[in-house]
Amino acid sequence: ISAMIKHVILFVTGKNVTFVAKVDSSQMLRKPTMKWLKGKWMDLGSKAGKHLQFKETYDRNTKIYSYEMTIVKVVDGDAGGYRCEVTSKDKCDSCTFDISVEDAGEDAGELDFSGLLKKRERKQKEEPEIDVDVWEILKNAKPCDYEKIAFQYGITDLRGMLKRLKKMRKVEPKKSDAFLKKLDPAYSVEKGKKIQLNVELSDPNAQVRWLRNGQEIKPSAKYIFESVGGIRKLTINKCTLADDAAYECVVGEEKSFTEVFIQEPPVTITKMLDDIHVVVGEKVEFEVEVSDEGANVKWMKDGVELSRDGKYRFKKDGTKHWLIINEATTEDIGTYYVYTSGGESKAELEVEEKELQVLQSIADLTLKAAEQAVFKCEVSDEKVTGKWFKDGVEVTPSNRIKMTHMGRTHKLVIDDVKPEDAGDYTFVPDGYALSLSAKLNFLGKRENQLIMYPLRFDVDITGEPPPTVCWKKGDMELSEAEGRVRVETRKNLSCFIIEGAERSDEGLYHITVTNPAGEDKADVMVKIVDVPDPPENVKCTGVGEDSASIQWDPPKFDGGVPVKGYLMERKKKGSSRWTRLNFDIYESTTYDAKKMIEGVLYEMRVFAVNGIGMSQPSASSKPFMPIAPTSEPTRLTVEDVTDGTCALKWLPPERIGAGGIDGYIIEYCVEGASEWVQANETPVEKNSYRVRGLPVGEKMLFRVRAVNIAGRSPPAVMAQAVTIREIVERPKIRLPRQLRTKYIKRVGEKVNLVIPFQGKPRPVVTWLKDGAPLDTKLVNVRTSDVDTILFIRQAAKEHSGQYTLSVQIENMEDKVTLEIQIVDKPGPPIAVTVTDVWGFNAALEWKPPKDNGNCEITGYTIQKADLKTKEWFTVLEHNRRPSCTASDLVMGNEYTFRVFSENICGMSDDAGISKNTAVIAKTGTYILQPYKEKDMCSSPKFITPLIDRSVIAGYSAAISCAVRGHPKPKIIWMKNKMIIGEDPKYLMQNNQGVLTLNIRKPSLFDGGKYTCKAINDLGEDEVECKLVVRGMAKNLNHHQCVTLTMT
Repeated sequence: ISAMIKHVILFVTGKNVTFVAKVDSSQMLRKPTMKWLKGKWMDLGSKAGKHLQFKETYDRNTKIYSYEMTIVKVVDGDAGGYRCEVTSKDKCDSCTFDISVEDAGEDAGELDFSGLLKKRERKQKEEPEIDVDVWEILKNAKPCDYEKIAFQYGITDLRGMLKRLKKMRKVEPKKSDAFLKKLDPAYSVEKGKKIQLNVELSDPNAQVRWLRNGQEIKPSAKYIFESVGGIRKLTINKCTLADDAAYECVVGEEKSFTEVFIQEPPVTITKMLDDIHVVVGEKVEFEVEVSDEGANVKWMKDGVELSRDGKYRFKKDGTKHWLIINEATTEDIGTYYVYTSGGESKAELEVEEKELQVLQSIADLTLKAAEQAVFKCEVSDEKVTGKWFKDGVEVTPSNRIKMTHMGRTHKLVIDDVKPEDAGDYTFVPDGYALSLSAKLNFLGKRENQLIMYPLRFDVDITGEPPPTVCWKKGDMELSEAEGRVRVETRKNLSCFIIEGAERSDEGLYHITVTNPAGEDKADVMVKIVDVPDPPENVKCTGVGEDSASIQWDPPKFDGGVPVKGYLMERKKKGSSRWTRLNFDIYESTTYDAKKMIEGVLYEMRVFAVNGIGMSQPSASSKPFMPIAPTSEPTRLTVEDVTDGTCALKWLPPERIGAGGIDGYIIEYCVEGASEWVQANETPVEKNSYRVRGLPVGEKMLFRVRAVNIAGRSPPAVMAQAVTIREIVERPKIRLPRQLRTKYIKRVGEKVNLVIPFQGKPRPVVTWLKDGAPLDTKLVNVRTSDVDTILFIRQAAKEHSGQYTLSVQIENMEDKVTLEIQIVDKPGPPIAVTVTDVWGFNAALEWKPPKDNGNCEITGYTIQKADLKTKEWFTVLEHNRRPSCTASDLVMGNEYTFRVFSENICGMSDDAGISKNTAVIAKTGTYILQPYKEKDMCSSPKFITPLIDRSVIAGYSAAISCAVRGHPKPKIIWMKNKMIIGEDPKYLMQNNQGVLTLNIRKPSLFDGGKYTCKAINDLGEDEVECKLVVRGMAKNLNHHQCVTLTMT
C-alpha cells in the first residue's frame, strides 16, 4: 500500500470523509483483494450502504489500483481503530489508522444514540482529565478484564494491544513457583480449525484444572487434555464463535490466563453469476452461491449499490442469493456485480425490445385536388405510440392535417389535398427499429413548365370559321387517334394529353391554328420530373468495433430536380426487417453507421430524395461485419538468446473481440533505427517464436502484433533492447530421483528414461555402457536441446549394467552413472536330498539354482507329498537357508519333497524334486497323562483403589475401583461406615471386577468417606476415599466457592 492516512480528526456535523489506499500491481499476476476492517475482525464490506460506500478504480498506464472508503455523515459511533489489508496469493500488506470524532454542536446530522449517551456522560462528569498510563493498568490486570479496560480508555485495536502487551511481558517476566512457562496473553485461530494451549509446570506430578470464562472444562471430544512430563496441553477441536472466550489454567492457588480470538474465514463465491439476455418486460433473476449460509452479499450495478425498492428485490435461501428484476426495461442494461467479504462476481444484462408485429401496413394513394388522404396502419401493441414523417421530415399537425391513435390503429388524415402534399409518408413506432412507408401521388394541373403525371393541357381556340389545330413535337405531327400521347379537339378547345408520362416525352411542343383569315402559333415546354433513380455502388469501405463506413455513387438521373440528400437503412443478413438510420436528409455520399453489434453480418441500402420524393432503394451492399482488431499482446519477454537467434514469448491480448485471433506477427529492428523487419511470413498461432538470422552482437528491439480479420493490433514493444549473443551456461544433468538408486525392471518390460539437462550452447551428449560405447542396435537414444531419452522396447538380462551419461560443452563436462538391472524369475534349486529321518521328522538339503534371475534369492518354498495320494502340501514358505526340517509326518507313510526358489520377481516356475524319499517307521504307542487343572481360588484383593474426588453440587458424579478374587466376591458400598442400601440416589455396577458407584446430582450433604468392601469364603478386602461436594454462590463482582466436607 503506497499511501495511507495515519490519524484523522473529524467533525460530526454533516461531514463526509474519504480514505484512499493505492496498491501497486506491477509485480502481481492477479488482481489483489482489499479488505477494510474496524476493531478486531469487523469486515466493513458487509456493512456497505448509505453510510459506508466503497469504490475501486484501476489505472492501466501505471498499473495502480485505487480503493476508496467513504463515511457519509460521520457520527460518534464511527470513532475507533481501522485497518485496511491487501492480499495477493502469498503476499500481504496492511495499514492501520485511528478516527477521533469531536462534537460540533447540537446539529450533528442524523440521530446517533451512542453519541447522545456519550454527551450525557460528559455533562454528568465534569471532572478534569487525569493522565493515566493505561499500559500499566493492563499489565497488572487479568486477561478477562482486557476488553472492559480497552472500552473504558477508548482502545479499539485489541489485536495490536495484545501484541504490545505480549512484548512488554517478555521484557518483564513475572516469576511463578508453579509454572515454568505460562500461557501466551492471547491466541488467534480460524473458525473450524483446532488450537492447542500449552503450559509447563515445575512439578510434573501436579494436577491442573482448565477453566473457560470461570467454568471448569471437562474432557470430551471437543476438549482434549494431554500430559507429557511437566507439559499440560488443552486442545480445542473445531473452534466456533462460542469458543471466543477467556481461558485459565489453575495449579493449586496459581493461575495462568489467556484469551482466544476466533477469526471467521472470508466468504467466497462458489457459483459465479451468469450473463442474462431477455426481452423488455420479462423477469430477470441473477443467482449466486456463496460458501457460508449466514453470509451477507452486496449487489451493485455499474458501480452503484442497489437497494431494496420497488424495482429490485433480494432473495436468500441457505447459501444461494438472488437479485430479481420483475419487469426489465432498456434502462436496466449494464453490468451487475455481487460482492462478499472474500470474493466478487459480475455479469452482463442485455435487454432487447419486443418484436412489434404489423397487422396492417399503409398503402399508396393517388388523389386529385381537394380530396382527402387517409393513411392507416395497425400494429400488435395498443400502447405503442409513433411519429409520421414526410420525405424524412416529421409531419406537424394543423387544421388540415390530423394524426390519431385509437387502440392498435394509427391514422394520418390530410384534408383538401394540394400538390405540395405529394411525397413519401412514413410511420415510425417509438422504441422499435421498424418503419412503414407509402407514397401519395397527386393528380392535377400546374404551370406549363412543371407537369406532374398524367398530363392534360387545355388550349382555348377562337376564330371564324373554326380554325384547324395542329400539334407538333419537332417535325413530328401528333394525331388525334387514340394513344398514350394524343390530341382531342372540341369546339373552341384543343386538349393535349399524355397518359403515363415518360422521360422521352420531355421537350418543346408547337400548336398551330389556321383558318382562311390567318394562323396563330404557340409553344409549350413540357418538362418531365420524377423521383430520382436509386443510388449506385453502395459498399462498405471500413469497419470498426461497432461501426462501419458506407460509400455510394449519386443516382444517374436526378428526376429532373436536384437531389436534396439521402436516407440510409440497414438490416442483419438473413433478416427481412430494415432499420432506418436517419430521418433528416443526409447530403454527403459517405456515412458512418454506429451502434452495431460486433461479429454480426449487416447489409446496407440507400434512398435518394429530391423535391418530388424518395427514390426506390438501391441494391443492397455486400454483407460486412463490424469488427475491430484486438488490443496489443501482453507480457512480451525474452525466453532465450543464442548467436543469431532470440526466443520470445507473450500472453494473448486482454481484449480479443468477436474476430478472435488468427495469429501473431513478430517484427524486429536495430536499436536506434526506425525500420522494422517482419520476422515471419505467415502469422504464428503459438504464443512463442524464435527469431532467426539476427546479427551477432547487435542490440535489437522486438515487437509483436495480433492479427485477425479486422487487421493488425497495436504492437507490444520490448521495453529494453536485447543483445544477440550466446549466453554460456555450464552443463548440468538433472538426474531424476528414481534413477539415483539401482533401477530395476523385469524381463520383457519397457524401459523409458528421460533425463533433463541444461547448458548453452547446446551440449554434446554421450552414452556409455560399462565403459564402452552404447550399441544402438540394443538400445535407442534420442536427444533434444533440453533432455535425452534412453529407450528399450523389451528389456533383456543383457541390458543390465552401468550406464554413463556425459554432457560436454567445450572443456566443461558433467557426468552421471546409473545402474540398470533387468531381473527375471529364478530357476529351480538343484540336488534336493533327504539327509536324515527320525521320529516324525525329515531333514532336507539342496543347492541354490544355477540361474538366480539376475538378482538375490530371497527364500525357498518346500512342499511334501505322500506317495499314496501324491497330493502336494506346503511345509515351509520363505525359508532363507538351503536346508530345512519337515515335521509332523504321518507314521507309516513314505514322503517325497520338492523345493521352489524365490526372488523379487516371484517363485520359480519349476521345482527341484528330492532324489530320495523319507519313510516314517511305525513305533509303540504313547499314553498321554491326564491334565491337572490349577487351583485359581484366591481371597479378594483390590488392584485399583478409590481416589479422592471433588465435585460440584448438582452435577452427577462417579467413583470407581477394581477388585480380583475367586470365587466371585460380594461387594458392599458404605458411606461414613454406613451401608448404602437400595437408595435410588445411588447406582452400583460391577463389570468384570470394575466396580462403580454413580451418585445422581449430589448435594452438599453427600460429601464424606465412601468405602467399598469385597468378601468371599477365603477372606475380605476394602478401600476408601474422600468425596468433597462444592457449591457455587454468585454476587455482583465475583464467584465465591462454598465447600462442605463431611467426615
